[in-house]
Amino acid sequence: MIEAMRDIGYSFDSAVADIIDNSIAAGANEIKLRYGWEADLPWIAIIDNGEGMSRAQLLEALRPGSKDPRLEREKNDLGRFGLGLKTASFSQCRELTVLSCQASTLNVMRWDLDRVSETDRWEITELSAEESSSLPCESPNSSKGTTVLWRKLDRLELAGLGEMGHEAFNELMFSVRQHLSRIFHRFLAGEPGLRKISMTINGTAIEPYDPFAESNIATQKFPVEIVRFKDSQVTVQAFVLPHHSKITAKEYERLAGPEGYLRNQGFYIYRNRRLIIWGSWFRLARQEELTKLARIKIDIPNNLDNQWGIDVRKARANPPLIVRNRLKQIIEQIRTGAKRPYTLRGRVAIESGAVPVWVRKIHNEKIEYLINDEHPLIAELISNLQDTERSRLRQILRMFGQAFPAATFFSDYSNAPKQLESGQLDIEAMVSLATLLLQSNSQLDTTGAIALLGGMEPFNRYPEQLGVITKRAMAN
Repeated sequence: MIEAMRDIGYSFDSAVADIIDNSIAAGANEIKLRYGWEADLPWIAIIDNGEGMSRAQLLEALRPGSKDPRLEREKNDLGRFGLGLKTASFSQCRELTVLSCQASTLNVMRWDLDRVSETDRWEITELSAEESSSLPCESPNSSKGTTVLWRKLDRLELAGLGEMGHEAFNELMFSVRQHLSRIFHRFLAGEPGLRKISMTINGTAIEPYDPFAESNIATQKFPVEIVRFKDSQVTVQAFVLPHHSKITAKEYERLAGPEGYLRNQGFYIYRNRRLIIWGSWFRLARQEELTKLARIKIDIPNNLDNQWGIDVRKARANPPLIVRNRLKQIIEQIRTGAKRPYTLRGRVAIESGAVPVWVRKIHNEKIEYLINDEHPLIAELISNLQDTERSRLRQILRMFGQAFPAATFFSDYSNAPKQLESGQLDIEAMVSLATLLLQSNSQLDTTGAIALLGGMEPFNRYPEQLGVITKRAMAN
């Protein structure tokens, strides 16, 4: 049975998070992760200052299925099946040792799957104080607390790799840091009615990652919605993250997260304020480029686990029908707000009457972007050509438009918009272009020349420099 439990589907970082759930449920406000190597074998320990366990409680905690998931749980309990300690641990290691101190009495017990396999007996080994003192990690606080130690991390397959194995383990722990920063960000940051918790990995603090950028004044915040269901309530609040033009490149990249904006849009489900699901619309909407900044926070209590289909890994959930119906209505309002940072920016040039360099055309339900041959700079050039050359130039311009690398541009704009939009003004190129225009409009004074240039791209993008550009062009 225990061997079968190893393949329940945990990732390394989700398994670590499940152990931390137990620490939080035990009242800990300080959780330390330590990891290292013992000879050529990696180990990891999660150490907390929670209430700890007596000998009888520790034995019960190590018994598989120690809690009935159907029973009503404590309001702030983050567990569900009573399997988390065992399944999370065995999914990653073959040796689980738990040191727990309560009332200044230390109890140490171990599950060793190799021993179980050899003896064909379900035996938990109880360690003496002398045996526990030789463990690679520290014991919990002398008065209370718990340490969970994983050794024989066979699923990582790092033994015998030397320096390469050390680097791989460090990279894995960096991933764990990012995961915990997001999963427990509300505990790490602290909020009204929630105990603030500090977490460290080998002494370095884990900082909270807020997926909603609530502290940023450019973030759109929608009103809180309450959906009542089975004598409980589900709280919903939507956010639209700032457009990249309103925040720094570093902040924009941080908010995108490791998976990027497209993968991170959608619902964020919190169970007792612990994040369990994110980046899904539950098939109520599609993931789109225009809604990639939309993120919806949903808080559910733990007495709705069964109705939401919460699994043992706390990695799957499905809203009940009543909740889904309300979420559909909320989504439409939110999607409209999420599109606004993009669609409003897209209308500026049209509404201001500026002549664009590129035009968007729809024909037979197909969309194409073409170079605007009616732009004054291009139109003047065309008018000065012979008919044959004029036709050739129009064909070349059309070829340029049809060869526009839309897929590459879309990918770059989605993943690195700050790099794409350099914002650097090539004033010499602008002066040269302005000179060409003003040579055929020599009757204009400075005010008229500024008005002419300001009514077309690309000059309208630089209103503050337009006066300087115009004066230099008129002087040429």
